[in-house]
Amino acid sequence: MGLWSLLKRLLFGNPRPAAHPARSGRTAAPRRKPRLRPFRRTRPSRRERPANPVAHSPQRPSPFAAVDPRTGRFLDLRVDGNRSALEEWGLPVLESADALARWLTLPIGKLAWLTDRFGEDYRPKTEQQAHYVYHWKQKRSGGGRLIEAPKSTLKRVQQQILREILDRVPLHPAAHAFTAGRSIVTNAQVHLGQTIVVKFDLRNFYASVGFNRVTAIFRSLGYNREAAIWLGRLTTSALPVSLPFPALGPAVLRAYSGRHLPQGAPTSPALANLSAFGLDVRLAGLARSFGANYTRYADDLTFSGPATFRNSLRTVIPLVNQVIHAERFVVHENKRKVQRENGRQIVTGVVVNVRPNVPREDYDWLKAVLFNCVRSGPQSQNWEQADDFAAVLRGRIEFVRQLNPQRGEKLLSLYRRIRWN
Repeated sequence: MGLWSLLKRLLFGNPRPAAHPARSGRTAAPRRKPRLRPFRRTRPSRRERPANPVAHSPQRPSPFAAVDPRTGRFLDLRVDGNRSALEEWGLPVLESADALARWLTLPIGKLAWLTDRFGEDYRPKTEQQAHYVYHWKQKRSGGGRLIEAPKSTLKRVQQQILREILDRVPLHPAAHAFTAGRSIVTNAQVHLGQTIVVKFDLRNFYASVGFNRVTAIFRSLGYNREAAIWLGRLTTSALPVSLPFPALGPAVLRAYSGRHLPQGAPTSPALANLSAFGLDVRLAGLARSFGANYTRYADDLTFSGPATFRNSLRTVIPLVNQVIHAERFVVHENKRKVQRENGRQIVTGVVVNVRPNVPREDYDWLKAVLFNCVRSGPQSQNWEQADDFAAVLRGRIEFVRQLNPQRGEKLLSLYRRIRWN
């Protein structure tokens, strides 16, 4: 033993070496997953609650009013609206089913027919009796989605609800889809030049928004229960029992079994955005606490940030999943992507590594289509039989021009050489 070793032993004693986990037979403690603290929702005290939130009447207060089985009297659902909130938002004041029918210039009976009031469980029996045209569309990643296009009368009603109610309600700043002044380009610009980009995808985004949530949206705007229920039925869909389902698994059947937002209705994008307002608030706050950025384009959630955010992904990803689950959405685990700065980073179809740009393969594909249109005619390239194929091509060219003007001009010169006649 050397002099220095002997001196340390006399001064500090002879500390026992720490046992190695492998030698001592102990296993390292597993890494604990981070957990979010649940929201504490404060409920009003009994003194603050209204004595009778639902009124009863011996006579029918409005057409199609239901009877309370406990009292045998009619339920009056018109008493809990917030007229001042409606006036503040600039929304039409609709205090009853009659007022809603007059606003939509429809007889009350036809309004009830549009909400499947006369069907069993508010559901049409057959596809012919339904107010939607159904079409299953195959997804690129496998599975399928149901397109529900409203028929003419219901479509006109939904367009009025969208234009005079839903379009007047502002969205969260992180939402970039289906709103004026925002697009996939504005969604991508938030994530330019970041060290790491993380993308999440929500499964069955529209179908996961049910009737109760849609009714709650209209209630939050100030409408009473009666108006909110009728508006909710006008903007949601219940599939007929006779509709055939392809073999897509129980998850798809479960998503479409109840009354839900139909993908194809004019009101569905706005209602889906409003239903995700709480999700956007929580995820934007979560991203901000880690020094990151957050945006949502429909069902695509994107986070980005510097190296410090990259080092926190083991904590961030479980927390994001918990927030999505708490807000009653379902995350598509197989579609989560982590894109680093040394590879190509794409957000909603836009390359965001340095500046907004179009992916090279998309540019090459569009260039080949235009060249073939010049050589063989546009009908040879219109595989999807689009009614206005010229407008489709011009829209894609303008998208490229917006991101890369030089490439866009090259594509435009090819487009001008096409003989459409």
